[in-house]
Amino acid sequence: MNIFLQSAAAQFLGSPIFMFLLIILIMYFMMIRPQRKRQKEIDNFRNGLQVGQEVVTSGGIYGKVKSIEGQVVNVEVAHGVVVRFDKSAIFASSAQQEAK
Repeated sequence: MNIFLQSAAAQFLGSPIFMFLLIILIMYFMMIRPQRKRQKEIDNFRNGLQVGQEVVTSGGIYGKVKSIEGQVVNVEVAHGVVVRFDKSAIFASSAQQEAK
């Protein structure tokens, strides 16, 4: 009986189904899980935005947060120039990322 279980285990480990499951598991730990972690950090940053904080937009524009109105963030990009952005277009500035 023990020999039968060993051969059955060996057949399963060599089967295409096991290899497929192994590839999915590797993809989860190498790609999906780190991406979810990064997205969670970005969401936490956006929810914690404060007036006066330096940010960069998805278009590469650097500025300071002047006000936050729901999902709209007003960013001062130059002295007296305030541009409205959707909150999803705001990221941490490179100086803040290096500080972490």
